[in-house]
Amino acid sequence: MSELSEVTVAVQYKLNLLLRKMKALEEINESLLAEIQQSEDEVLRQIEVIENLQKQNESLRIANSLLGSADFKRETKLKINSIIKEIDYCIEHLSE
Repeated sequence: MSELSEVTVAVQYKLNLLLRKMKALEEINESLLAEIQQSEDEVLRQIEVIENLQKQNESLRIANSLLGSADFKRETKLKINSIIKEIDYCIEHLSE
């Protein structure tokens, strides 16, 4: 009988040990999940910042080309020609 009780005590001890390890792992898992969520939120914020900066960059590039900066002379000429074509198209439709 004493052998059976010793085995029972050993099993209970190991079970308690496993339960403590499981709780510790669950806590670690929860903290890692929270960290993942924070990282995902940060990535979304960074994507939003990048998109805004790209829009600003495009706006500035267009403004520079319309102002006729030396770097964008070709683009400026193409933009002016495009605007002239649009105006001609509108005039043609208005005259009909």
